[in-house]
This record gives sequence, C-alpha cells and structure tokens, in this order.
Amino acid sequence: MLKYILGLSLVILAMTGCNKGDSDGHASSDKPITIKFSHVVAESTPKGIGANRFKELVEQRLAGRVEVEVYPNSQLYDDNKVMEALLLGDVHMAAPSLAKFGKYTKKLQIFDLPFLFNDLSSIEKFQLSDTGRNLLSSMGDTGYHGLAYWHNGLKQLSANKPLRNPEDAKGLKFRIQQSDVLQVQFEQVEASPQKLAFAEVYNALQTGVVDGAENPWANIYSKKFHEVQKYFSESNHGYLGYMLVTSDSFWNGLPEDIRAELETIIAEVTTEVNAEASKLSMDYRQKVIDSGRTEVLALTEEELTKWREAMKPVWAKFEDEIGKDVVDAALSSNQ
Repeated sequence: MLKYILGLSLVILAMTGCNKGDSDGHASSDKPITIKFSHVVAESTPKGIGANRFKELVEQRLAGRVEVEVYPNSQLYDDNKVMEALLLGDVHMAAPSLAKFGKYTKKLQIFDLPFLFNDLSSIEKFQLSDTGRNLLSSMGDTGYHGLAYWHNGLKQLSANKPLRNPEDAKGLKFRIQQSDVLQVQFEQVEASPQKLAFAEVYNALQTGVVDGAENPWANIYSKKFHEVQKYFSESNHGYLGYMLVTSDSFWNGLPEDIRAELETIIAEVTTEVNAEASKLSMDYRQKVIDSGRTEVLALTEEELTKWREAMKPVWAKFEDEIGKDVVDAALSSNQ
C-alpha cells in the first residue's frame, strides 16, 4: 500500500509539473509562446505589412518557441481599447497611432503638431536621434513598453467641398483621433473636430456625421474614403505614424534569448516598413486619382503658406507640455 501511495504521489507531481506554466505567466518550455498582435488597418498598409512581416520572421527564427497571431482591421480591438487589453494580457503587441499616447505622456504630442516636419525623412531623422529614441520610454510607470516607430505617411485634408484656403474649413465637422493637439488644430481654422474611432470613419463620412477628415494616402485608399469624399487637398500638414508597443509585464517576462531575437527582428521590420512607406504613399495616391471617384487638389505654395500660418499657433499652445527642447530637436531635423 505504501508503495502504491508513493507511486501515485509521483504521478501527480509529474502531471502538475507538466501542466504548470513558468512563474512569469508564459507557457512552459514545451509549449510555444503566443504573441497576439492587434491593429486597426488593412493588411495592405505599411502597418499591416509590418505586422505580417514580423509574424513571418518570428516564426522562421523562433520556430516551435514563439507563434504570432495577427488581427487586422479592428477584428479584436480599436486603438483605444487595445491599450487596456495590453495591460490585461488579452493581446501582447499593438501599433496604435502616436496620437493615442498623449494621455500617457505629453511629450509624444510632438508628432501631432501641424506643419512641424518637412517630410518623412525629417521625421525619421528625429525619431533616430537621442531625443526621439528617449520618447519611446517616456511613458514612465504606466506599464507600457515602446519598441519602435513605424511610418504610415503624411496626412491630407478631405471634404465634400474644395479645401484650398483655411477659411474653406470654417464650420465643417472633421473626424480626428483622440488628440488634444488635433482638436486645437481644427479649432484654429474654425472647424468642428469630432473624435471617432478609425473603424467608424467610413460610415461617418458616408452618412454626413462628419464632413471631412485627415488621413495619409494608404488609409484613404485601403479604407475607400475616396468613395465618400469629393475632394482631397494635398496639404501634407501632419504625420501619421505608429508606436509598436507591448506591456512591461509581457516583455520583461520573456526569456532573455527570445527577447533579444525579437528586438533584432523588430529593428529589421522597422527599417523595411519605413523604407516602404514613402513608396506606398505615392502608389496609393495614384490609385486614388486613377479611381476617378474624387478630385485631388494640388495646393499652391501661397495656399500652403496660409494653412501653415493659420495652424502654427498650435505649437505655442503645447510647447510647455511637450517641452521646448523636444520641439527644438524636431525642428532641427528639418535641416
């Protein structure tokens, strides 16, 4: 009987050991770690391409140890709810727009200031600088861990009337992201900003809940906004980029060798995504034109100057929150 009891105890201990995960919450060594990557855009956009490339490289180099599940087009969460989901462990990686991080650190509002950067090259120069890199870790003890910046493109204004001068926007309702800077930006031209989730934008434009929006060409074409907006003004007035983000608890709980390989992969994918973003922007711009569904307006330098002058007061309103040193560093990247 004693031998039977001892034997049964050993079996129970062995079963318990096999089923128990490790102490940091990840699966035991014989079961792959799953990374759920949630995002809100189409797979044909820079972010969508980047997420799928990340999955491809991870499953090549960490085969049997890490699996990646990608959920595009807000299949799981929008960009607001995904931040909570990261902390809860319901997803493990996301790439929300930089505009979404203003509630965690005011410094990241730098990327929403209108007409601050000359082009994507200037933005990348700033993001690769010491100041730009430090912003990835500027969220402090919120529980979030910034990994990289991914480009989408420069934003264009759209409406069902031509927007050539700032006064053309007066009284119109524009969809914006959850950003205080973007709200003030449109208030500067006497428009009415409306904060809506990205998944709601097409219907809002189609039904007249809002009159216009601001988006880069990849989002315009992939979400068919050109089918419900008569005019797009080539303003290039702002930047839409993303922060690849995870949670501190998930990231720090990974085995060190896996975390190191993921960092290498993320660096490679970031280079690919950002190099592709400019090309994709021009490709999608041409597809919008070729569709014949809308008119793309090339603004003159005089018209662009009026927009810059109308929106530039936004800088002063947020300089103290962002930090003059950060604003100066961003401006110097244009040189």
